[in-house]
Amino acid sequence: MIARIPTEAPAAPYVSFLDALRAAGFRGEIARDHASRTVLATDNSIYQRFPQSAVFPLDADDVQTLARVVSEPAHQSVRLTPRGGGTGTNGQSLTDGVIVDLSRHMNRIIEVNAEQRWVRVQSGVVKDQLNAALKPYGLFFAPELSTSNRATIGGMINTDASGQGSCTYGKTRDHVLELDTVLLGGERLHTGPLDEPTLERHLSRQDRVGHVYRCAERIQREKAELIEARFPKLNRCLTGYDLAHLREPDGRFNLNSVLCGAEGSLGFVVEAKLNVLPIPKYSVLVNIRYAGFMDALRDARTLITMSPLSIETVDSKVLLLAMQDIVWHGVAEYFPQQSQRPTLGINLVEFSGDDPEEVDSRVASFIDYLQHDTQVERLGHTLAVGHAAVTRIYAMRKRAVGLLGNVDGEVRPQPFVEDTAVPPENLADFIAEFRDLLDGHGLAYGMFGHVDAGVLHVRPALDMKDPAQAAMVRPITDAVAELTQRYGGLLWGEHGKGVRSEYAPAFFGELYPSLQALKSAFDPHNQLNPGKIATPLDSTEPLLKIDEVPMRGELDRQIDERVWQSYGTAVHCNGNGACYNYDPDDAMCPSWKATRERAHSPKGRASLLREWLRLQAQAGADVLTPAVGGPLNFLRSLPTRWCNTRGGEGDFSHEVYDAMAGCLACKSCAGQCPVKVNVPEFRSRFLELYHRRYLRPLRDYLIGSLEFTLPVFAYAPWLYNAPMGSSWISTLMAEHIGMVDSPLISDFDFSGTCRRWKVITATPKALAELTADQRAKSVILVQDAFTRYFETPVFAAFIELASRAGFQVYLAPYSPNGKPLHVQGFLGAFTRTAKRNARRLQALAGFDIPLVGLDPAMTLVYRQEYAKIPGLICPEVLLPQEWLVRALPERTADVATQLPYRLLAHCTEKTNAAPSTALWNQVFKQAGLTLATQATGCCGMSGTYGHEARNLATSKVIFEQSWARAIAADDQAEPLATGYSCRSQTSRFNNAKLRHPIEALLEHYRAASAPC
Repeated sequence: MIARIPTEAPAAPYVSFLDALRAAGFRGEIARDHASRTVLATDNSIYQRFPQSAVFPLDADDVQTLARVVSEPAHQSVRLTPRGGGTGTNGQSLTDGVIVDLSRHMNRIIEVNAEQRWVRVQSGVVKDQLNAALKPYGLFFAPELSTSNRATIGGMINTDASGQGSCTYGKTRDHVLELDTVLLGGERLHTGPLDEPTLERHLSRQDRVGHVYRCAERIQREKAELIEARFPKLNRCLTGYDLAHLREPDGRFNLNSVLCGAEGSLGFVVEAKLNVLPIPKYSVLVNIRYAGFMDALRDARTLITMSPLSIETVDSKVLLLAMQDIVWHGVAEYFPQQSQRPTLGINLVEFSGDDPEEVDSRVASFIDYLQHDTQVERLGHTLAVGHAAVTRIYAMRKRAVGLLGNVDGEVRPQPFVEDTAVPPENLADFIAEFRDLLDGHGLAYGMFGHVDAGVLHVRPALDMKDPAQAAMVRPITDAVAELTQRYGGLLWGEHGKGVRSEYAPAFFGELYPSLQALKSAFDPHNQLNPGKIATPLDSTEPLLKIDEVPMRGELDRQIDERVWQSYGTAVHCNGNGACYNYDPDDAMCPSWKATRERAHSPKGRASLLREWLRLQAQAGADVLTPAVGGPLNFLRSLPTRWCNTRGGEGDFSHEVYDAMAGCLACKSCAGQCPVKVNVPEFRSRFLELYHRRYLRPLRDYLIGSLEFTLPVFAYAPWLYNAPMGSSWISTLMAEHIGMVDSPLISDFDFSGTCRRWKVITATPKALAELTADQRAKSVILVQDAFTRYFETPVFAAFIELASRAGFQVYLAPYSPNGKPLHVQGFLGAFTRTAKRNARRLQALAGFDIPLVGLDPAMTLVYRQEYAKIPGLICPEVLLPQEWLVRALPERTADVATQLPYRLLAHCTEKTNAAPSTALWNQVFKQAGLTLATQATGCCGMSGTYGHEARNLATSKVIFEQSWARAIAADDQAEPLATGYSCRSQTSRFNNAKLRHPIEALLEHYRAASAPC
């Protein structure tokens, strides 16, 4: 049995501060629970710092209240650290004080001025969210990041972020027009370019605003020559208190240059006015392949002279990982592989502009150069033409950071020297020495980056649980820091300093005291993100050191290695934050999108499970031994579980349970996470363990037994439908059992369908008697509980469609699939059910007759959950489109009568079997029909999730975020849905009936066929 894990309260000074904060009128959330603190203890770095608490301001007024209270003498020991997307690679937003999360509520786009090309936004707005809002105006916010779908504008400002295309578009600070910052004490600092009279007025102010202006102006005036000599002339400049740009080229004074890149160590950026640019109307990406990565780097030096928009490079390790990822099916055509000369490096060279002819002319000249130049051996190139194609390839490149974490074993690429910047002309030689350094330590590594800017992301592979390997962080970082200085570059060219700030004095040299003076003016008591970039002049607190801040590995090694290996789909989360995807029309983690609570994300749930496993190990609990099932054991443990109620003493397990219970088990994370964090898998295991100690609700048993009881009720549907359709039974179910809107068993005459189309029950004997020709025109339909009993007309439609196409349909005898059992954590019962069902399916296999399942969520269980049961062999069960694309004949399209359709695919299907979703388009094309796939998020039902009363409100929010808009779209194309749960949810919340693609196909085949 698992152990009770008591939780700890924040330290006394922080309890006092949080109480005072609430008393002062702070209106946002204040989180003191262990779960919230655990989730916010990590980012995408190697570090883990457990905060005392977290606060979530509603608006700038809340931030001012926070800044006033913390500056009071009684609370000057309290430390605050702003946080945006929380995906930093250097611990920038990690703290042992209070996390100030500016992303949950402060995410409004306040104003768009398309005519003057600027926007005003709150700091929590996500970059892709902003660009989606700007797209109708033909504008975009230019600084590009690989994390653009979750990086906040505030985070970009605080790290002065940049990425692809920076040589053309510059860094974030190049597009910041004005900033609104809350200083300690609660004063608002509004910054932007100031002429001399305005600057003089600010300098004369007798408040903190005047103090910081006087300090910054004095540094700029007195240290101008030293600044000019010390700051490297790089595209990436020197992030963190950028003194070199306090004076703009026209002479105006601009404090934004030190706030951009300050990592929240000077104040809280709450709003920003940003410059935006016209979207280039046409783009072409030239994808060049090389036999060696160093060839790609050396070639880039020459390719830069052709003035492309950007040049991105990727090495073979990243490319091979991409080939195994969901993203590859969309880009494989651009990277043909040769067995004799494998591709070990690629350069992605982009040309763009508003005039297609002009861009094509530049591309033609570029290709002509490639064909005649022999300085570097190239294996070939392809062209990606147009926005859609270019975007697909960049999506692969953007996933590189996360993909590097998706390797086998415990030695994995780690981010601690991964954003070095040197002059581009020095990059190849610099990387050659960098590689020699890592090779000398016997380390593997992956590389990718922006060669046009001289920035390369290099991640040495280490097992951070091994103290000897973790100790290598110090000598490698020291050596790389020295190497970058020798080549005229920077240790931190893109991702900020964070914990690496200890190298700041060496890089800034005589200027470092000026940085300290600036920090003193803004933050005299070192309360804002202390230990980062600089310390106040009179502070005794040192800068953080890379090997003195707690690392994840130190805590991870407390977990037994057997447990670690067993729970690999959780513990290997590297914090890249792909699950924080803001896009409501993307399937990734609907519970995160609906709640905006990071505990309800794959990263959050993985963090909680890691911590829970560690604490269970400390308590000596066994989390590996399977439970002994059976009625007798259930009854023996009942008294203990009855006594262990949630109303008793606190238990961290309850906080973990609440996070797991909020998961829809849609498996989008398993398909879309670059490192394949699979929440439904470890969620099921956790629930099984949790309910060894705590009673299960009756609701779980009803859901788990559903597949077993439905066939019984189907003999007399009124026995089920009458009570379920009753209002008072519905109220009773909702209030006392926790189930709502239960679907009713279909009264469709299924036996009539079977008679009409001569459906035969599949048995090994019947199949064995068929000739080869008969088998070639046969199909075995595998039943699932939902389409068979709740949506029988859809199930019957497949039978009719297959029959009209000339196939004999054999019906596999009904057998529970087990998915509801797995979702609810009845793992013993699931294993027994799966083995029994697999044996029955195996008996029908081997006759060269395809088995087909109709519902994607149920069918994919055979490929995924069944495959993980030791010793279980399950035959392949195809999704309907995988069979139809081979079975249906080609038909000539009748344009005059053709009706368009749009596909709203099931989340599990499109994220875990992505190529199969595209097959629906091919199937419809073969039928002479037009089908377009529409981008949608989750419908919010996901099996039985939406039928649980505790999830009803969240389920509706999820539906409204994407599906409600998609269905209501003013589009002549009829929406079709592949998932039973999606059609059920639409009927429930939209009072609309969506058809399955099978039904649309059947309608057209009926029209084209003679009456039967």
